Amino acid sequence: MTLPPSSRPDGLAGTIFVRLGVGVVFLLEGIKKFLVPADWGIGRFTKIGIPHPGVMAPFVGAVEIVCGALLVIGLATRLAAIPLLIDITVAILATKLPILLAKGFWPMEAEARTDWAMLMGLLFLVVAGSGRWSLDARLALGSVGDRCRAYVHRITGRAR
Repeated sequence: MTLPPSSRPDGLAGTIFVRLGVGVVFLLEGIKKFLVPADWGIGRFTKIGIPHPGVMAPFVGAVEIVCGALLVIGLATRLAAIPLLIDITVAILATKLPILLAKGFWPMEAEARTDWAMLMGLLFLVVAGSGRWSLDARLALGSVGDRCRAYVHRITGRAR
């Protein structure tokens, strides 16, 4: 079975912009958790009530660095997007939901713009894949099924 172009890793050329935007933001956010832990790592996790901040902040930082870097280079893009979807969902629930409940929609909307954009970008990457300019596309070079069918057709002499 051949996947439609929008589902293959070599599909949409413009996907690189979503991949780079989302990947770089997560990569930098992860690095900040280690470089400035009082403001962005353990200190922030303590302030917003994340359990076990001494463990969770470095863990989340490492996930953001690794998965963000994978998005940037376009390797295992769909898989790398899943932990980041969990990450951004927890971030929205832990930081934006309290604003919504305390101050209403518009103050929450003003604070949630980047989180919402990250969430939508990640969902796009899960659906669309890594795009034409990615390591996923370089490594795929056609699906295994396509290569097997081409081989069978070549040795049997049957037309595709």
